[in-house]
Amino acid sequence: MSKDEIEDSTAPLIEHLAELRNRLIWSLVAFLIAMVLCFSVGGQLLDFLLMPIEKTMRNLGNPHPIMQYTAPQEYFFTLIRVSVVGGLILSFPVIAYQLWRFVAPGLYRNEKNAFLPFIIASPLLFLLGAAFAQFVVIPMAMTFFLGFADLPSFLAAVVKGGDPAPGGAPKAGIDIVFNGKVNETLDITLKMIVAFGLCFQLPVLLTLMGKAGLASSRGLRRTRKYAIVGILTVAALVTPPDVATQVILFTVVYGLYEISIFLVARVESKKDEEARAEGIIGEGESLFDDEPDEESTPAKTTGPEE
Repeated sequence: MSKDEIEDSTAPLIEHLAELRNRLIWSLVAFLIAMVLCFSVGGQLLDFLLMPIEKTMRNLGNPHPIMQYTAPQEYFFTLIRVSVVGGLILSFPVIAYQLWRFVAPGLYRNEKNAFLPFIIASPLLFLLGAAFAQFVVIPMAMTFFLGFADLPSFLAAVVKGGDPAPGGAPKAGIDIVFNGKVNETLDITLKMIVAFGLCFQLPVLLTLMGKAGLASSRGLRRTRKYAIVGILTVAALVTPPDVATQVILFTVVYGLYEISIFLVARVESKKDEEARAEGIIGEGESLFDDEPDEESTPAKTTGPEE
């Protein structure tokens, strides 16, 4: 290979790397701007994220919920964490657009039409999962954890200026009160939001695998029992030891699994229609025909019929 041929072959690679650099720069600029905007309202965002535990404490009888931090820099870095997460969410449309502009020239028209809906559906499903965690799961988790201590009865009596026990007698035993730390409480909230947001990506992931031929509706149906075990394991790991919360998460994620089977079946049906139109298969045939399940396979006889 001559020197000119080598230079011609390396030119497209350099152009792709330059374009990738520009896309990354635009994505980084969008993230930094979104992060600064979120930091400017970091206090309000933090109040929103801590709203479930605040309502829980009020419902348990504490009229003046208080959260504390024990290090001078703790509150600042807590706002930084909130700003980073908020910046990623706020800038995701720009990042997704830059990703799309980078990969779109290398895709065929049908691949573009197939890929674009998933870029739109993925952030929407993540926000749906995050909202489900913030407004349903986290309040239940906080109620479960804080319900062990009888903190409200003593605090409510002290705030009202009354006696902790009837008749002015001092209360026997030790009063156990909740002194929540901002960063630790926020850590639980963010973990659940991210976990549920990722769990809600299941239809997008399985449908993309179906389009790529890595998963089939029949295979997903056959592995349903293993999926149930896996979903139960995930529910036990990402939720508190509260049966109600685990059942809710299992029900939602399993419902998403069944929706994924339906979406993959739709993808297969569309591929079959295109194959019939091109004459690859005939009527009643499918590209996804496979061997029947073991349960439906008739038993073979080895000896001659009597």
